[in-house]
Amino acid sequence: MRGIVPLVGQTVHRVIIRHPTLRWPIPSDLVDTLPQAKLTQLKRRAKYILAEFDNAEGVTIGTLILHLGMSGRICLLAEDEVAAKHDHFDIHFNDGQVLRLRDPRRFGAVLWANGHESVAEHPLMKTLGPEPLEVDFTGEYLYRQLSNKSTAIKIAIMDSHLVVGVGNIYASESLFRARINPKTPANKVSKAKCERLVAEIKATLAAAIEAGGSSLRDFFGADGNPGYFQQTYFVYGRTDQPCRECSAPIIQIKQGQRSTFYCAECQG
Repeated sequence: MRGIVPLVGQTVHRVIIRHPTLRWPIPSDLVDTLPQAKLTQLKRRAKYILAEFDNAEGVTIGTLILHLGMSGRICLLAEDEVAAKHDHFDIHFNDGQVLRLRDPRRFGAVLWANGHESVAEHPLMKTLGPEPLEVDFTGEYLYRQLSNKSTAIKIAIMDSHLVVGVGNIYASESLFRARINPKTPANKVSKAKCERLVAEIKATLAAAIEAGGSSLRDFFGADGNPGYFQQTYFVYGRTDQPCRECSAPIIQIKQGQRSTFYCAECQG
């Protein structure tokens, strides 16, 4: 999201909807609603980008809710950049920049919440857990939430109702850093280990943000550059390679239809 921060304060010139049939239909009235509105704030909630817009009088008219799905990308482009086959939605700004949604699989979403509606109460938002880098996500909170969950700890921390933003890569990496076996039943993780796991989730995500994210298949920043966090993975994608800490081979297993990577020695 940092790649599109320069758009804050810019005024919309026009909106183009090329292919409205994403996961949900793109609201057709955005073509009339957004022109002359100013982008005043960008936030992130889980995998959703929330873009707030004001009218000329400074009154908030609503929030655009963007989700990239499995393969979507938000691109920040020049106005003369020709649209490609999978470019579905554009916001053209008065300064000549274009915010473009590119989504080959069309699993992404472009939705709108009017100014009088609470984004937090939107059906897609109100059941989400806390953000991992916020103060509400603590070891005490995690320990309480896990107390009645017998599912594996790796699966538990990827549940967005528990905490948002801990995807498959970051779950494997955080569990390695915390020295917790990903197969451990969630309700068997001690309070002390929950404290350590929360600290390592925060550290892992902070390191990933600093490095520009993780390049996995179709992930790129809004500026078109890939992230570089993958170059420092401890376990993810390193099947049979030596552990960076103890040299034991990294193991790959399946959990919840997703690949999990861990070191049996360090996380025994």
